[in-house]
Amino acid sequence: MGPTDDRERIATGYRRFAEVEAAQASPLYAVLATAVAEDDDVLDFLAALPTGKRQPNLLFAAVQYLHGTPTGYADARRAVLEDGERLRATMLARSTQTNEAARCAALLPVLALLDGPLALIEVGASAGLCLYPDRYGYDYDGVQVGPRSAVHLSTTTSGPVPVPSRVPEVVARTGIDLNPLDPGDEDTRAWLRALVWPGPAAADRLARLDAAAEIAAREPARMLRGHLLDRLPEAVEQAPAGTTVVVFHTAVLPYVPGEERARFTALVRGLPVRWIAQEGPGALPEVDAQVDLDDAPGRFVLSLDGRALAWTAPHGGRLDWFAGSRNGSGSS
Repeated sequence: MGPTDDRERIATGYRRFAEVEAAQASPLYAVLATAVAEDDDVLDFLAALPTGKRQPNLLFAAVQYLHGTPTGYADARRAVLEDGERLRATMLARSTQTNEAARCAALLPVLALLDGPLALIEVGASAGLCLYPDRYGYDYDGVQVGPRSAVHLSTTTSGPVPVPSRVPEVVARTGIDLNPLDPGDEDTRAWLRALVWPGPAAADRLARLDAAAEIAAREPARMLRGHLLDRLPEAVEQAPAGTTVVVFHTAVLPYVPGEERARFTALVRGLPVRWIAQEGPGALPEVDAQVDLDDAPGRFVLSLDGRALAWTAPHGGRLDWFAGSRNGSGSS
């Protein structure tokens, strides 16, 4: 593949990001991504990065981290052209480890279906903020669940969502990540804040991030550094006796190469665990085959043990349960 082909492939990815992922969630990022796709200088900067370091959310997070939120494309372009070395170093050193506690509102009804007590293992845990579903409060269309908490998650639902009457008992929390983040570290929090997309939900997401990080810092989870294929069997083996071990992940598999993704799926299916996935289309083909992907562009599919249960919003706030899946045993 020549430089021109490489550049066009990057541009196509940025256009798709603008049209599908950012259009509603972050109009600013949609504008930036559309402009990048037409800017040969910025495309050259991206093409010189490793393939896994070119994505829009990493570029724009690095710009936010170093320079604050751009007011428009001129600011972002200036960061690339005038501060390219620092920007490149930041993108090489860091990852898009978005940690959105609001995703727990989709996880909670599935967790509550399982026999407790639960031992949670999050793959691609980042700072582990999704390992505390029992520490957050919830509102499902006005139905309140869980404790009074600085993290209160409101969710609009459709379909037969099995809204629980209480949060499950969680007795162990383990995260696995290539680069676990410390929620008590100021620089870590600065990077996590930079990963929040500017837009209509940004203020709420930033406040939620800070509150969840405080909870996680007070009660640190056990974090294992390393590859999910290497560390998952160990994490499962070390779970407390008498617990239901739950392996879960959200928006992680796109960052795992296809062959390793298939090995992970085979691995988790062979372990004595329940498996909850919240991933976008293409991450789990066997789950995608159960739904019509055209029904909900830009949404994630929530699944239990490989069976599709619901559409979810990538950053929380919406849960659309499939008919026939109330007890986790049906499909769409």
